[in-house]
Amino acid sequence: MILTPEGLQTLRSQLIVSCQAYPGEPMRDPRTTAQVAASAVIGGAAAIRVQGLADVQFTRTAVEVPVIGLWKDGHDGVFITPTLRHALAIANAGAHVVAIDGTRRERRDGLSLSETVAGIHAESHALVMADCGSFDDAVAAVEAGADLIGTTLSGYTGERPKTEGPDLALLSLIASADLGKPLIAEGRIHTPAHARQALDAGAFAVVVGTAITHPASITGWFKGAMQA
Repeated sequence: MILTPEGLQTLRSQLIVSCQAYPGEPMRDPRTTAQVAASAVIGGAAAIRVQGLADVQFTRTAVEVPVIGLWKDGHDGVFITPTLRHALAIANAGAHVVAIDGTRRERRDGLSLSETVAGIHAESHALVMADCGSFDDAVAAVEAGADLIGTTLSGYTGERPKTEGPDLALLSLIASADLGKPLIAEGRIHTPAHARQALDAGAFAVVVGTAITHPASITGWFKGAMQA
């Protein structure tokens, strides 16, 4: 299945579930990721977002919905699919959409964001999701040719404060500008109410990860509330 920009309309007002585990955690296994992804689809996820080549490959065989793939390399600066090489590897692993750092920061390989997006489009069938941290990032990402824009990095690049929940103000700002590309809400969406608020703020679709697929965090939330 090749996902086209027109095909993205199937994700309108839908839930995308991010299935990721951190290195060293018991669930950090691509087979587990694929099983969690398949379970999320049973619950109604319209697409899945996963990290790593093997996770993309295993998840593609486990679900029949679009797979958004990324490659986290490092922990600071530009580390979400930081180069064209990383992006093409994710595309070749089978991702329908490649999520990349969509900020205006310098990229490791020296390519501009527009050159990276163009390279992905030229050398694969994958669409490109730009993970942005601000309104200016979103504008630049659309100008660079990204097919989707996300608020993934809001609160992590120094341009905006890290909100307790989703950055609804940023979602509203981008949505009101009508940039012409699907706007994906992502980041700190911890409750069903948050997801609803994100749609109401203008999101095209909503990504939820930790609150659905990271047991260690969810358990910690309950434990913390009980000890408060």
